[in-house]
Amino acid sequence: MISDIAVIIPALNAAKSIGPIVAGARQFVDLVVVIDDGSSDGTGDRAREAGAHVIRHEVNRGKGCALRTGFNWAIEQGLDGVITLDADGQHLPRQIPDFIEQRRATGADLIIGGRAHLFDGMLPRRRMANRFSAWAVAKASRTNIKDSQSGFRFYSARLLREIPLRTEGFDMETEVIIRAGVRGLKVIQIPIDLGFVDGLSTSHYKPLMDTLRIAWTGVRARFLWR
Repeated sequence: MISDIAVIIPALNAAKSIGPIVAGARQFVDLVVVIDDGSSDGTGDRAREAGAHVIRHEVNRGKGCALRTGFNWAIEQGLDGVITLDADGQHLPRQIPDFIEQRRATGADLIIGGRAHLFDGMLPRRRMANRFSAWAVAKASRTNIKDSQSGFRFYSARLLREIPLRTEGFDMETEVIIRAGVRGLKVIQIPIDLGFVDGLSTSHYKPLMDTLRIAWTGVRARFLWR
């Protein structure tokens, strides 16, 4: 059982799915933390019943803000890093050991669970958006990543301490890739499987608004923020 890496799960109205995800993660790590981001359906209660430590935002503050709450908690605990995954069942807890193994083997500061090999199974508009965003973020971050939007990741404590993250929504996951790459931190990608491919019915992603925010965040992270 791993005690120096925690699993962080941002969750919004995920009462139907959160229990099995927490239980699955607890097979591999001692610490599973659910950030209940203003849920109204008992998500936090289901997470506690499954064995998670729950930190609650009384109002919804966005995925990036929920992740930052978890990151701050992990730094206070003196952990080596955290693994993040989504609360809707898209990410498979059984692949957590793959991230831990790669961290031990490579010392990478950011490990992204890539889905590029699954893009052909996505709806055309989602496939095109993922491929374009990955290309743009790879260029801006000076990395060779093929999937920039996956939320299944490992973040080292070094990265979390050295890079002050500013954004609060889905764009935080773009911000961190670019800022880590520009600073010369090691960023790698490993393939993951998915519980389901598109996730449209469970996603809180707003295509137009969040895509524009991600694009603007990419510009600021590459050229304006240090």
